Amino acid sequence: MALLRHPQQGCPWDLEQDFASLVPYTLEEAYEVADAVERGDFLALREELGDLLLQVAFHSRIAEEQELFCFEDVAESIAAKLERRHPHVFGDVEAENADAVRANWEALKARERDAKREAGTVPSVLDGVADCLPALMRADKLQRRAARYGFDWPDVKDIFAKIEEELEETRHACDGPDREHLKEEVGDLLFAVANLARYLDIDAEAALRGCNRKFTRRFRHIERRLAEQGRTLEDSHLAEMDAWWNEAKTLT
Repeated sequence: MALLRHPQQGCPWDLEQDFASLVPYTLEEAYEVADAVERGDFLALREELGDLLLQVAFHSRIAEEQELFCFEDVAESIAAKLERRHPHVFGDVEAENADAVRANWEALKARERDAKREAGTVPSVLDGVADCLPALMRADKLQRRAARYGFDWPDVKDIFAKIEEELEETRHACDGPDREHLKEEVGDLLFAVANLARYLDIDAEAALRGCNRKFTRRFRHIERRLAEQGRTLEDSHLAEMDAWWNEAKTLT
């Protein structure tokens, strides 16, 4: 990476990059890691983890050039955090099961928030849930954080009622001219559905990825059936496509 960033000998593309320009590539590589895991393709996982590691090295090299930190500092930072947050392994705290580990983890994070408060900042239990996360994933994390402190629905039927309420409000918003209000109501509806997934202990992001794959598989079946007849989507109509969609459902 140092050679790729060398002012005279390096690669022109690599030399043009900065922290901001690398963010889309870093996110893409993380998703490709997730995709390889979900497909059970472990040769691909090895390659994708390497691609993700490259992003860490790339960011670290740019930081080193700006005298901010280096790759070794990144490794030392996570090693220190692992030791600090696993006193039941690296210290003398006892934790007999996963629930005890989570309790210790939350206590440590609470002390970290107290330290911030003493330093003059006003910490929140929602701190650390990054704005740049995919919206569905961030909704899940925000809700899980709040639920730890009792801000949660007492029963799943209450969540269904909330979804129905938000759906009705979205219907009403559709009748009005205010597009921003409609967007807000759709967001509320999605947030409520994400809350249902979280309450049922379902990874909403993974569930939607699975649905996307299913949609892709079934829609491609429609395209294949049309191709068998020498036709394209433009030559078809909704009723016909719907019939082949239903056929695809019987195959998957």
